[in-house]
Amino acid sequence: MNLTRAEARERAELINVDSYEVTLDLTRGGQVFGTTTTVKFTAVPGSSTFIDAVTHTVHSVTLNGRALDPASVSDGIRIQLPDLADSNELTVVADAPYMNTGEGLHRFVDPVDNEVYLYTQFEVPDSRRMFAVFEQPDLKATFAFTVTAPSHWDVISNSPTPGAVQTTPGGDGGARSVWTFAPTPRLSSYVTALIAGPYQSVRSEVASSDGRMIPLGVFARKSLMQYLDADNIFELTRQGFEFFEAQFGVAYPFEKYDQLFVPEFNAGAMENAGAVTILEGYVFRSKVTGAQIERRAITVLHELAHMWFGDLVTMRWWNDLWLNESFAEYMSHLAAVENTSFTSAWTTFASVEKSWAYRQDQLPTTHPIFAEINDLQDVEVNFDGITYAKGASVLRQLVAWVGPEQFMAGVREYFAKHAWQNTELSDLMAELEKASGRDLDQWGRLWLETAGVNTLAPELEVDASGTLTAFSIVQSAVAEWPTIRPHRLAVGFYNLDSAGKLERVHREELDVDGERTEVPALVGLAQPDLILVNDDDLAYAKVRLDGKSLATATAHLKDFSGSLPRTLVWNSAWDAARDGETPARRYVELVLANVAAESDSSVIMVQLRQLATTLNFYVAEEHRAATTVAAADTLWGLASAAAGRSDAQLQFVKSFALLASSGAQLDTVAGLLDGSVALDGLAVDQDLRWELLASLVAGGRLGREEIDAELERDNTASGQNAAALATAAIPTPAAKAAAWESIVVKGELSNALQGSAVRGFMRVLDRTLLEPFAEKYFDAVPGIVANRTHALAQQIVVGLYPALLTTQATVDRTDAFLAGLPADSSALRRMMLENRDGVARALRARAADVLPGDV
Repeated sequence: MNLTRAEARERAELINVDSYEVTLDLTRGGQVFGTTTTVKFTAVPGSSTFIDAVTHTVHSVTLNGRALDPASVSDGIRIQLPDLADSNELTVVADAPYMNTGEGLHRFVDPVDNEVYLYTQFEVPDSRRMFAVFEQPDLKATFAFTVTAPSHWDVISNSPTPGAVQTTPGGDGGARSVWTFAPTPRLSSYVTALIAGPYQSVRSEVASSDGRMIPLGVFARKSLMQYLDADNIFELTRQGFEFFEAQFGVAYPFEKYDQLFVPEFNAGAMENAGAVTILEGYVFRSKVTGAQIERRAITVLHELAHMWFGDLVTMRWWNDLWLNESFAEYMSHLAAVENTSFTSAWTTFASVEKSWAYRQDQLPTTHPIFAEINDLQDVEVNFDGITYAKGASVLRQLVAWVGPEQFMAGVREYFAKHAWQNTELSDLMAELEKASGRDLDQWGRLWLETAGVNTLAPELEVDASGTLTAFSIVQSAVAEWPTIRPHRLAVGFYNLDSAGKLERVHREELDVDGERTEVPALVGLAQPDLILVNDDDLAYAKVRLDGKSLATATAHLKDFSGSLPRTLVWNSAWDAARDGETPARRYVELVLANVAAESDSSVIMVQLRQLATTLNFYVAEEHRAATTVAAADTLWGLASAAAGRSDAQLQFVKSFALLASSGAQLDTVAGLLDGSVALDGLAVDQDLRWELLASLVAGGRLGREEIDAELERDNTASGQNAAALATAAIPTPAAKAAAWESIVVKGELSNALQGSAVRGFMRVLDRTLLEPFAEKYFDAVPGIVANRTHALAQQIVVGLYPALLTTQATVDRTDAFLAGLPADSSALRRMMLENRDGVARALRARAADVLPGDV
C-alpha cells in the first residue's frame, strides 16, 4: 500500500497524464461497486511503470489496444504497465470495495430511514480505492466521471451536476439513472470527489470578482435537514469569497461551490475542488457552545482558502503538506477576524491551535515544519500539530517579519504565476522575498528546517522608585533542539486601573534575536503591574512571566479587559504545569478561580479540557481522587451560578458530568437526567441526555437496559455512536471484555462507532478495570497496524494505550515493545513514542505536584 517519494519522482519523469474518464456503477449491492477507468497519458517510449488501483477484482486491463492478463499485472494494489508508447491509452475494468473507515468511497446506512449515503475521502492516497490512478499530487489531469446510481439519489462531484439524466430500469425493481459530468480542470487526484445518495440541499449563489454568479449548495442527509443552518453557511461563504478574492487577486477558480455535511467523517473537512465534504457533527441538532460554532466557521473558511492554495496551485510532493494546511489555517483565522463576526479568532488561535502546536513540538517525535516525507506512511502520521498549528503560527510570524501588505503582494504574484501547476516551498518564498526585500534564506532554515519551541522570558532591573533601569528578553531552547531563532514580537505593559481592570498602557514592537536582546526603549519607564512578552501573540514561543507579573496574573487573571492577553497568560500557566515547573494543583486552582469570568467560549472549552487532563494525569496520585471530587463540586457551583441559557452554563454542566464520581455528584447527574434537578435555562436536550447517561453508566448507576431504552428514543447515527460509547463504559470486567472483543478482535465497527467505543472503553472511575488489557494491548497492536487501514489502526494504537495506568511500569513495557519493533515500523514507532511521552510527562508532573502542607 505504500508509495515512496523515489518511486513517485521516477514515475513523474517517465509520464505526463492528460485525462481520466471514470465510469462507476453504484447499483451492485453493499459490498463492491463497478469501476472502469480510461486514462490517456504520454510516456518515454519503451519504459515501464505502474498505476495504483486498490481493487476487489480486476476484470480486464487494456493498454494501447493490447489486453494484459489481470492475474499477471495486478496484485490488487498496483497494476504494472510494461512497454509504454509515446502516447498511451489504458482501460482498467474492475470491482472495488466500499469502505466503512472514512477512506476511499465510504458507505453509510442511515438508521432513521435505511437510506444509503456515499462520499469519498481521498487524502492522502485513497483515490486509488475508487478508480485506477497515478496517485501522486504532481501528476495532474482532467477527470470526467460517469455514474450509474438509483434515480432518487443526488450525485455530486467537482463539476456541476448535469441537469439531465438517462433513466433505465433496475433489476431490483428500482429505477437507475446515469449522471455524466463534464471534465474538471487539471487537478491532483486527491481533490477529486464523488458524493452520492438521497442528500437534500439548499441552493444559493455568490457574485465572483470576475462577474460570474457562482452557484452555492449546502447538503445533508434527509434526516438532518431540519437542523441544517444553511443561511449561516452561505453568509460565511460569501464573506470568505469576498475576502479571499480581494487578498489573492484571483477570482474563484471553479464553476460552483458545494459544501456537503457527510456521516462518519474522519477529519473536520476536506478541500475537494468545488465539492467540500464536512464533518456531519457541524450540523447542530442540540444546543452547542460558541466554541463549536466558531470552529465550524473557521473550518468553512479554511476549506474555501484551499480552493486557491492547494487546489488551484498544488504542492509537488507531500513534504509541502504543511504549507498547504498552514496557509489555509492562517488565512481562515485572518478572514474570520477581518471579514466576519468572529473578531476574536486570534484568541481562539492562541488557545486552541498554538496549544496543540506547543504540545506536539515537545514530543520526542517532533520534526521540522518542512519535514522529510519519504513515503505515504510518513504523510499519514504527519497530519499533526506541526503541520497545521505550528506551521500556521510560523506563517503568522512570517507575516509580521515581512509585513502584512508585502506578504499578500507576494501571495498574489505566486497565484498569478503558478495557477493550475505544482510548486514547492521555494516558489512561494521567492515571491515573498521580492515583495518584502527581506532575505528569507536564513529565516527559513531556522524556522522551517529545525524543530522545537523556544522560551522567552523578560529580565529586568528596577531602581528604588520603580523605574526600569535595564530590560532584556532572554531566549532559551531545550538541549535536544537548541536552535535560537529570530522573532518579531511585541512587549506589552499592563496596569490595574481604578476599576480593577488590567489595561495595556504601553506596547513596544521589536525584533528579538539571539539568546539575549536588550530593549533600551523600555528603560526609564515605570515597572508596570504585568509585563507580557509576545503581546498580541505574533511570535511562536513559550512565554514566562517575571515575579511581579506572575503574582499579578495569578490574582487578577479574570481582570484583563482583552481576551487575547488573558489567553496568553492562561497558556503560560498551562505550559508550566505540563512541564512540571509548577504544581498541577495550582493550575487546577487557577482554572476554577477564574474560568467563570472568561468571556471567550473557546478559551473556556480549552481550559476545561486541560483541567480534565490535569486531574487525570498530572495531579499526584495520592491527591487525585480528592482533587477531582472537589473540582467537580466547584464546577457544579459554577454551573448553578452561571446565567441561564449561557454558553458557560452548558460547558460547566458538561464538564461536571464528565468528572462526577462521588455519590452526591452522581445523584445530581441523575436528577438532571430525570428532571428532578433543574438549572434555570438549561435545556436537557438529546445530546446532553447522552452525556448525562454516559456519566451515570461510568459511575455504575445505569447499564445496558437504560442504554437500549435511550437508543430506542434516539435511533439515529448520533444516538448509535453515543450508545456505543456508553456500552463500552459499563464498569464491569465482562462489559470491558466484550468491548475489547468488538474493537480489537472482531474489528467490524465503522470508523465512527469504533472511535466511540474506544472512548467509552477508556472511561473508567476504577482504573483497575483496565489492568487486564494492558498486556493484551501490546500483543495486539502489531497485527492491528498490519491488517487495518491507517484511520482505524491509529484509533486503537492511540486510543487504547494504557495511559491511565500512569506508572513507571507502563513506560518500561512501552520501552520493551519499542525495542522489539522491526526497522520498517516507522508509523507505529512514532505513535508509540508519543504514547510513552504522555505517561513519562505525567510522572514528572506528578512528582512536581507538591504543595505546602502535603504529608
